[in-house]
Amino acid sequence: MSVDKASRQQRTDRQSAAIERAVTTLITPQSYARPDRLHRASALLRRHSPLHWVERPGLRPFRAVVRHADIIAVEMRSRDFAAGSRTYLASEVSEAVLQRVTGKPQVVRSLTEMDPPDHAAYRAVIQAAFSPPALRALEAWLAEWASEIIDEIAARNDLCDFARDVAVPFTFRVIGRMLGTPRSDDARLARLAQGFVGAEDPLRRMAQVPGDAIRMAMLHLRDYFEAVAADRRAQPSDDLASLIANATPHGAPMPHYELISFFILMVTAGHDTTALALSGGLEALLAHPDQLARLREQPELLDSAIEEMLRWTSPVRHFMRTATCDTELNGQPIRSGEALALFFHSGNRDETVFDNAKAFMIDRKPNPHIAFGRGAHICMGLHLARMEMRALLSELLRRTERIVAAGRARRVQSAFISGVSVLPVRLMFRAARG
Repeated sequence: MSVDKASRQQRTDRQSAAIERAVTTLITPQSYARPDRLHRASALLRRHSPLHWVERPGLRPFRAVVRHADIIAVEMRSRDFAAGSRTYLASEVSEAVLQRVTGKPQVVRSLTEMDPPDHAAYRAVIQAAFSPPALRALEAWLAEWASEIIDEIAARNDLCDFARDVAVPFTFRVIGRMLGTPRSDDARLARLAQGFVGAEDPLRRMAQVPGDAIRMAMLHLRDYFEAVAADRRAQPSDDLASLIANATPHGAPMPHYELISFFILMVTAGHDTTALALSGGLEALLAHPDQLARLREQPELLDSAIEEMLRWTSPVRHFMRTATCDTELNGQPIRSGEALALFFHSGNRDETVFDNAKAFMIDRKPNPHIAFGRGAHICMGLHLARMEMRALLSELLRRTERIVAAGRARRVQSAFISGVSVLPVRLMFRAARG
């Protein structure tokens, strides 16, 4: 072998090894607590292997989709790429444990796992409640609730964990109010919801083995919402729980499995992602004090700041799709039955789409982030999430003179839903006008 050929082979080998290390980072839950490492790995894959085929022991094979354009292409082709029956990355051991519990391909079957014709029929059950006209009725209450929760923090002292003391209770009460569950149940339900989606995180999981942790959280949530559904069938009310309990998609009541799955989706997707966007967004402002100062000087930038927070945090890290036919993606042949994992956080840092993608800029325009997904499965709660963030952040900025970090932030160790779950801060409040 010539010297040049040997040198080229060495470079190829080094690049292949670097790609495999990047894949390991991408699929390891602990990596999501180290964002710098995660984003470096994602950037390397975008450059060198954007549709990488992953085969690892204990994990069913899949293709890692990390570029913005490719993710959107898959999302917009729902006939070619199905959401069921593999929607999340999980080990074969965890999948087997959960299938023994449910007797189904997945632990739940809600909107995120459904394809036509079920997806549209089930989405229609509550879609009107999340439309902008319907949500406008919440605006005054949201402002009052934001003021109340900031009041509660101000009355204690200036030090708090913004994630646990503010973002989580604030966002959960919103979905609890819409569902019609009592505020006294918020903490318990939030703990179960976080345990369900955070089974790999040491502080969130309810058992050591991820499959067991998900099963335990699911059973508690099932028991709770079985009682709620029975109550709303006997005494319907003006809330989402009544809509779900009494819905007749396809002209018949929901089967039990889909009914409980619908409620679980409401309490997981309905608060955790927005709470993580809020806490991660505030952490970003604290890490970029020039941006925080500018937002205080120009509060009219709040809406674009929220979009940048959503891009920056990308709380939902991935969903999976399965090819329903032989097709192609950006020139790459995709075989029927192949699974693809769409890594939204990587798409939201794609250098070919976002100028200076590594920078946090509250006035970023355009900002075509995909934090809510795209296509048929775009997040139904995107308008509500923005309203919640606007209400809380505007009140927080109005009431405080300064906000400073008061300890180390902690991130959820999960390749599914992740972000800042602990954020100690010191809030310096403005003097009350008397």
